[in-house]
Amino acid sequence: MFAILETGGKQYKVAEGDVLEVELLPAELIKKNSASLSTVLLVQGDKELLIGDPYVKHAKVKLKVLEEIKGEKIRIYKMKPKKGYRKSQGHRQKLHKIQVEKIETKAPAKAKEKETE
Repeated sequence: MFAILETGGKQYKVAEGDVLEVELLPAELIKKNSASLSTVLLVQGDKELLIGDPYVKHAKVKLKVLEEIKGEKIRIYKMKPKKGYRKSQGHRQKLHKIQVEKIETKAPAKAKEKETE
């Protein structure tokens, strides 16, 4: 089973147990080193394929936040020849290292009852 989720303006293909680095998650999503993302675009199960419009309803990816890290340093250098203008700047993006614990897809109980009728 795998899912495609969106966070930080990027899309990631994840499966249970995967460890990846994503842009810093909002503080309101993180509770006791765990988080849950509902911005799931696609879920591929054993027998089912759920495609969102734009997101899959009732689908969540539960994450475990391992640590907060910084990415590689990026150097920015600007120069204008013959003018004496030189500017150097650096940047390190803050990232979260996360592990995917579980991919959940649940339909509400009312929807299941309507399908059986």
